[in-house]
Amino acid sequence: MKKAFLLISCLAACVAAMAGSPVTPSSKPGYVDLFVSQGFQGPECWEKVTLPIDKNGYISIFNGKDFSGWRGYAKYSVPNKWEVADGAIHFLGKQSGKSEGKQGGDIIFAHMFKDFELSIEWKVAKGANSGIFYLARELATDGKLESIVVSGLESQVLDNANHPDAKLGKNGNRQSSSLYDLIPAKPQNQKPYGKWNKTVIRVKDGKVTHFQNGKQVVSYELWTPEWIELLQTSKFSEKAWPAAFEAFSNAGGEEHEGFIGLQDHGDEVWYRNIKVKIL
Repeated sequence: MKKAFLLISCLAACVAAMAGSPVTPSSKPGYVDLFVSQGFQGPECWEKVTLPIDKNGYISIFNGKDFSGWRGYAKYSVPNKWEVADGAIHFLGKQSGKSEGKQGGDIIFAHMFKDFELSIEWKVAKGANSGIFYLARELATDGKLESIVVSGLESQVLDNANHPDAKLGKNGNRQSSSLYDLIPAKPQNQKPYGKWNKTVIRVKDGKVTHFQNGKQVVSYELWTPEWIELLQTSKFSEKAWPAAFEAFSNAGGEEHEGFIGLQDHGDEVWYRNIKVKIL
């Protein structure tokens, strides 16, 4: 299948500014500067955002006040079903009773990460479903825009006790913090709906681990024969979903980097304390 990637283009000056250093120290002590893309199909402009970094090297990519650095997947702004409330990113899903007439869609932090550790807290409403994407790309097949699920690897966010997806798939591989439909999170130590959970996702030289509430629950290695074999036995197989198979086979594209994203699955969910450490 012929695949055309809609790669983000940037202004020459911004390319020079970003070259060789995706994260640069800020003139403000305790902060770093990141360039985030403010559009999709280019030519576009890039925006510099200044973000706090702690003593352990974790950059807060969500400031708890607004969507600085964030936008909709393949959009120029954040859809208004997403809001910032009480220091968290809140999706106004069907359980909220406030979603009617508002625009939805997945959102991304508009800077690509390669080797990193993501730390994020989340909670769901009863029966809710969402997801945390990483190494996601904005791409198209034969000129048609693909959704984020085609390229973004997904750490599942789910109310295991009340959403039917928890009993689908294989061996629990659609339960929270699983690599969705591929590798189950074991042990499954999720806290119930309405309680905050913590997920940590570490990506380093193709080796990926998921942690849930302090326990390692998933481990795998990208771009290996075993990875391809795993894809071929899933809903992302070459036969079942060619576009996803191609994207997942080379997750993160040629540079093995991509966006961090949050999923609109129609249900109410909250995210907070979103931090990334460059490895």
